[in-house]
Formats: sequence, C-alpha cells, structure tokens
Amino acid sequence: MQPSRPQHQQIDTLIYARWIIPVIPAGRVYEDCALAVDGGRIAALLPAAEASSRYSAAEEVHLGQHALIPGLVNTHTHAAMSLLRGFADDRPLMEWLQQHIWPTEQKWVEPGFVADGSRLAIAEMLRSGTTTFSDQYFFPESTAEVAREAGIRAQIAFPVIDFPTPWSRDGEDAVQKGLALRDDYRSHERIDVVFAPHAPYTVGDATLEKIAVYAAEAQVPVQMHLHETTGEVERALAESGERPTERLARLGLLTPQTLCVHMTATSDRDIELLQESGAHVAHCPRSNLKLASGFCPAAQLLDSGINVALGTDGAASNNSLDLLAEANTAALLAKAVSGRAEALPAQQALAMATINGARALGIDHVIGSLEPGKSADLAAVDLGGLEQQPLHDPVSQLVYTGNGHNVSDVWVSGRPLMRRRELLSLNETDVILRTRYWRDRIAGEIR
Repeated sequence: MQPSRPQHQQIDTLIYARWIIPVIPAGRVYEDCALAVDGGRIAALLPAAEASSRYSAAEEVHLGQHALIPGLVNTHTHAAMSLLRGFADDRPLMEWLQQHIWPTEQKWVEPGFVADGSRLAIAEMLRSGTTTFSDQYFFPESTAEVAREAGIRAQIAFPVIDFPTPWSRDGEDAVQKGLALRDDYRSHERIDVVFAPHAPYTVGDATLEKIAVYAAEAQVPVQMHLHETTGEVERALAESGERPTERLARLGLLTPQTLCVHMTATSDRDIELLQESGAHVAHCPRSNLKLASGFCPAAQLLDSGINVALGTDGAASNNSLDLLAEANTAALLAKAVSGRAEALPAQQALAMATINGARALGIDHVIGSLEPGKSADLAAVDLGGLEQQPLHDPVSQLVYTGNGHNVSDVWVSGRPLMRRRELLSLNETDVILRTRYWRDRIAGEIR
C-alpha cells in the first residue's frame, strides 16, 4: 500500500507576488513568495513553492511584476471636499477658508453632497492603494454609509465646532449627534466613530474638557487640527499666553489616543509634550505646501520617538488623495527641512503610510503590516513599467518613482475591491456623473 499524500489545506485566496513587503519586520523584502488569505485574514507568508504544496485555494492571484504591500492608511482627509477640488486654488489658508470654502459649504453642504463627494474620494483612494481612511467632515453619517457600502475601512471623526455649521447648532449638539452615530456603528468590523474637535480656534475649553472626559471614559480616539500655521500659534499666545499643545495638555486632551493633525509650527516644548503624552502626528505635506502653511519637522519628530503618520487632507487643498505621492513628498521634504539626505528614508516613508497610520488610528493590531492573524488589507503595485526600471530596490521604487496609478489590485478583509484597475464595489461611471452634477450646480451659482 502506498502512503497517502498529505491533503492540501483549503483556503480562500493565494496571492503570488514578485515582491512582498510586509513592513513588519522592518526592512524585509520577500522575493517570489505568496500570501495565504482565509476568512478575511492573513494565514501565512511563505515561499511560492511551499504555498502551492501546502494550500489549495478557491482563488489564485499571480502578480509577476508587482510588489504586494499592506493597504495604505490615510490618517486625515475630508472626503466630501473632493467636490471642491480646484475650486479656490492658490490662496493662503485663512483666506481660502473664510472667503471661499466656508461660504460655499454653508450654501451647498447637505447629506447628498457629502455622500457623492465621499463616493468620489473613496473611489480615488481605492484606486491609489488606500484601504483605510480617517475622515473629518459634516454629515459624517453619510460618509459612514458610503464607506460601509464600498467595503473600505474607515474611521469617521465627527466634527465638533462651537458655532453653527451645516450639520450642528453648536459643540454640544455635535457631540450628541456624534455619540449617537458611534452607537450605530459600535459593533461594525470596519467602521469606527471618534471625536474630532475641529481646531483650537473653533472649540472652547468647556467643550474640549467634555470631550476629554468622554474620550477617557470610553477609550475613544480624538483627532484635531493643531499647529497648522505659525499664525494660529501666535494668536493663541497673544490671547492666552499658552501654546495650543500646552492648552490641550492642561485640558487632558493630549494623550496616546490623540492624533494631532499638521503640527507645522513646532517648538522644542511642543515636541516634549508630544513625547510625554504619547500623542500621534498626522503629517499632510502636500496640503501644507500648497497652502503655504509651513513645514512639519517629520524627521525630527520621528527621531524623538513620536509616531508620525500620513494624511492627504482634503482634495480641495491637495488636490490629490494619492498616499504614495504623499509618502514621496514627505520623504523629499524631510531631507530639505532637516538638511540631511539620509533623513526619512524610503522604508520609513512606507511605514508612515502603513503601520504608523494604523498606530495613529489605534488599530495596528488589525492592519498596517502583513503579519499572520491581521486583516488581509492589501495593495498590489505594478513595478514592471519603464519608469520603474532598472529595479534595484522595490521599496525605493515605491516611494521615489511610484504613484497611485501603478496600483492594480486592492483587498480589504480579503475581499477584492479593485482588480486590474477596475473598481468592484463602486460604479466609476456613476461616480463621475454625480461629480459633474455638483460641479455644474456650483458653477452655475458662481456665474
């Protein structure tokens, strides 16, 4: 009697790739390997020959000239503002906000606007490899619903502002609406709802103290625009004698659950407070550059042990939601700001776009690296094009020559959301038609 052959383990998907870049362990690149995915999670990362002998998959994907990486994590954006892309370019931040963006939002922003703008943003993010995003905008219930339908992972950061907005009467109204939305998604596997006091200059101490209590009791993350410009810091010092970071620390809002967005005007004292508190930073270099808001000292922050992740900000001020482009800009800008060519190397830039982002959102146990047991949130980037040749280092090519147009396939929780550049959970034609509808309405009003 001949010995029986060992049976193959049945799994959902085997993805063979020329390179697999797990991010953890740092600096590793696996060649000619495969990722086994089952039940929405990563089962194993192993050599291709071993994978074919161990597993029998319902679906096999062969990526002969691709790098397979963790899905990118966009830690700060305003998705619905995609409908205002190119609307009021080339203006400084406060003029842009006060004279153009805020008046337009007051007139046009409603649930349908937010849903259609979010749909456009999510389509763009998926097509450029982003599988998780944190969003801060009005009518967050609309963004949450579109994210749920599209299959992307989302942190919905509901905006809290002490004056009337299209969504809320004041800070208290925003907090209560946001808490109700959080209850609606409490058990959802892909969508979380968190606090987002807008900025130090739009939210008073009483509201911030209330948020600090809620966040501490329920262990809920908090996201806030902070030190976006030198002018913001100077005004705070003139009015109260406190830097915005000092004010948040005094109010109990600078904690390991806090994500500080921008941090362009940063002193040694600010860095000390970030170190002591364990707070995170969302670096949005392209938006900061376009609005001339200043330079976040990302390399210095990272060297100080502070977790720095990447965000695109909204498409109205970027004007792209391409996180690979953001990683490229972050790496180049860090070298210019620090005066050191070795500052923020490619591996670190990729980490900022993946595991650092997951840490900043408090979900690094779920996503951010290709480790067994984590959710299979993945992006495949085609490195076979002329522009990527010759290929000496795939991570270098991803950061310094790659962009979102090279992303071919995307998965979230093992579910394919884009295959060979075709979106599977969103109708691209419908997204474009809805976008043109809003362009024509807004343009007609302007004329």
